[in-house]
Amino acid sequence: MTQKTGRPECFGNLESVFPMGREGLRNTPSACFPCVFKTECLHAAMSGQSGLAVKEEFVDRAYASGMMKFFERWSRKKQIHRLKHKDG
Repeated sequence: MTQKTGRPECFGNLESVFPMGREGLRNTPSACFPCVFKTECLHAAMSGQSGLAVKEEFVDRAYASGMMKFFERWSRKKQIHRLKHKDG
């Protein structure tokens, strides 16, 4: 726990709270389940730049599985790209 916020050190760290598994899918580790901050933590992790990369992974996986057509993929990837470069 950090003294400033009272949250664990791993709070909002995407690779700690939503790491890539062996199968190429992201999962929340079982160690996170008893944590009272788990939902807020995952939201914080997904709201940053690394969260946009995860959203892009979701789009690519949906397209590869046939759940998304080309133009929908293109549109979503363009939207993610704009969000990534919004401040730059």
